[in-house]
Amino acid sequence: MFSRRVVVFLASGAYLGYAPVASGTFGTLAALPLLPVFEAISRISAALYLLTFAGLVAAAIVIADEAERVFAEEDSGKIVIDEVAGYVAALLFLPVDLTTVLGAFFLFRLFDVLKPWPAAWIDRELGGGAGVVLDDVFAGLYANFALRVLLAVLPL
Repeated sequence: MFSRRVVVFLASGAYLGYAPVASGTFGTLAALPLLPVFEAISRISAALYLLTFAGLVAAAIVIADEAERVFAEEDSGKIVIDEVAGYVAALLFLPVDLTTVLGAFFLFRLFDVLKPWPAAWIDRELGGGAGVVLDDVFAGLYANFALRVLLAVLPL
């Protein structure tokens, strides 16, 4: 489908997935250039915003699936496109400002590590790119909800 180089570049978040420690944390940073794009799309249409997010998730699943074959290992630490999709989920329908970007980052990383249900089930039971990506999307949605609660409660 894609060349090996393209798969490695995209799946590793422009090679951030090769970080020797905390590759998922570094890989999350690969989403930062997408945030203003998603914010601009959100101002055009909520439906287009969700469709674009769904397209990102679908593309991430296909790329992660192919990357597992390229790297010859399941859910390789080098694959961080799942963190990109999860972090974008953590910011869905939230303003892109310093407070939300940082809050979403830390909460997403927390929920990605904790993997509350159904993220842990997805991670354990689904195979291929869907298993790699969807647990992070759910972690991102949990982070999104937690951030909304915190923003409503804390006077920022």
